[in-house]
Amino acid sequence: MIGERIGKKTVCKVSAIALLLAGCAQTPMGPTVNVMPGPGKPFDVFAADQATCKGYAQNAVQGQADAANNQAVGTGVVGTLVGAGLGAAIGAAAGNAGAGAAIGAGAGAATGGGIGAQNNSMAQMSIQQQYDNAYSQCMYSHGDQVPGYAPIATAAPPPRMMSGPDPALVRATQNELIRLQYLTGGADGAMGPMTSNAIRSYERASGLPVDGAVSPSLLARLQSTPSGAGAAAAQPTNASAPAGWVQPKTQTTP
Repeated sequence: MIGERIGKKTVCKVSAIALLLAGCAQTPMGPTVNVMPGPGKPFDVFAADQATCKGYAQNAVQGQADAANNQAVGTGVVGTLVGAGLGAAIGAAAGNAGAGAAIGAGAGAATGGGIGAQNNSMAQMSIQQQYDNAYSQCMYSHGDQVPGYAPIATAAPPPRMMSGPDPALVRATQNELIRLQYLTGGADGAMGPMTSNAIRSYERASGLPVDGAVSPSLLARLQSTPSGAGAAAAQPTNASAPAGWVQPKTQTTP
């Protein structure tokens, strides 16, 4: 009976040592990935992203460390009890069951604790990896630069659509209308009513379809027209002349 009591006390003590040998898995204190701020992002905004994403990552692995520790403790205890049972049986055969239980418990604790420690180490690596993955995904979604993740693609702005005719074409047409005295003022490249009325006057004088619009063919026709040619035909016969129209000068024969 005395040997049996001593054996039980020894088994309990060795079991406690086995739990220490197994070690403890812990929730990661932070990420192991080197994340940088997104382009143009102020550091205070980046720091806020980090705080948010650390909390998100901790929630993602919550409870896993406790589960790993409980499993390691169970492994150590089982090893201790199995070792104690085998030791007691051997000790009983030798006439000292208590001493045999103590020796067996020690051996079982060492074995069980070693297995538990190895399992906990692997569990810790897995927990850290899951934590890093959750943290990286969160930071990437906030527009920060994460190793191994391509930059967030941004849609290219749509091409700017030109409204109205090409300003360069309008300006060249205006210069020719000014040369031929159908238009006054400067060539600003803007298609306004004065330019349109001047084109109509030229088209009527030249026998062209009248639409008042600029075009490459109209510019070519203007450029081939000598100064003053056909200008007299464009002179209105009443006071209702189009806005911006100027009576062309006519050449006189000496």
